[in-house]
Amino acid sequence: MKAERIGVDIPVYDLSLIRGLWEGRVKKYKQRQKKEEERISKSALAKVEQQWQYRIACRKLKSAEVTALQCYLERSALSETHLLPNDDKDNDADNKKFIFELNGKKWMKLPEDLQYMTYLREWHIHGTRIPEIPTYIKAFVDLHVLDVPKNGLTKLPAEIGKLINLRELNVNYNKLLSIPPELGECENLERLEMTANGKLAELPFELSNLKKLTHLDVAENQFAGIPVCVLRMESLKCLDISNNRLKDLPEDIDRLESLEMLFLHKNNVRYVPMTMTNLIHLKMLVISADELYSIPSQLVDNPNIKLIRLYDNPINTNNEDMNEMNTDADAQDERDKEFIKTYIETLQDRDIQPSYTTKVSLSCLL
Repeated sequence: MKAERIGVDIPVYDLSLIRGLWEGRVKKYKQRQKKEEERISKSALAKVEQQWQYRIACRKLKSAEVTALQCYLERSALSETHLLPNDDKDNDADNKKFIFELNGKKWMKLPEDLQYMTYLREWHIHGTRIPEIPTYIKAFVDLHVLDVPKNGLTKLPAEIGKLINLRELNVNYNKLLSIPPELGECENLERLEMTANGKLAELPFELSNLKKLTHLDVAENQFAGIPVCVLRMESLKCLDISNNRLKDLPEDIDRLESLEMLFLHKNNVRYVPMTMTNLIHLKMLVISADELYSIPSQLVDNPNIKLIRLYDNPINTNNEDMNEMNTDADAQDERDKEFIKTYIETLQDRDIQPSYTTKVSLSCLL
């Protein structure tokens, strides 16, 4: 018996075919990936994601850094301030070691250990019930920012004058009755905010020494005029003295040679002095126009100055005059109606129509 030969079929493939198959798959994958990227780039989801990432980043920044970032994105001239945030996380962690933060009405006094942290550079105390700043603050000679709004503070300690490196002071929405003259010793102060302290009506002359101050906000207080010390702050660029009791502006207001923005709204200013035209750097003037009767035409016609005249009470406050005018108008209405009624009755009583007609134009406000 002859043995049959058993054979095994072994498939043999050309490697070039396998290579072509994989290259085709890779090409299709890249095409799908490219189409997906194009779809995402055209959709609004990418922009929304970008905006949210921007907001999240801004929450970690200080106000000055956010402003600088916005100026950079808008390609404005202020982008040259070089205050853009640094993405270095190690530096951020190091900076946080020098920042003290405290929030909430549950706090009625500062932690006792704070007096030993003299290396701090920033204090941020918001919305507490702490009545005063302790005197040991004089030991914080490296302090750059003292941010203490909405705490019910009734006074500032004289020792604040020892903070020779202080750059920013924010005491908005407190209950300060006066400002210590020693604050004038903080000669490196650049930003001072004292909004809404109720009965604050004057500033000490010693603040004239703040030659580096560029921003001053004393809105919502009781100032009857621009303090003399303010007129001697030669570097001042922004002055907000809105919502006070101003009626007149000083003739020597042009001493503020660097002034760029002046906010005077919600006051009773009656005229703007001609010397205001000497402020060659002025870019914005906001003023209430309810009682304003005189303003230099140079300010109105200057295209480089954004003049904003607000009317806090668009309706004239002379209610008596308005009432008299309304009464006269009503009486005139009644007379017109009575005349028309009588005229019609006389025509009906006539047997013969008049041979002539006089064209009469009557207007009656119904």
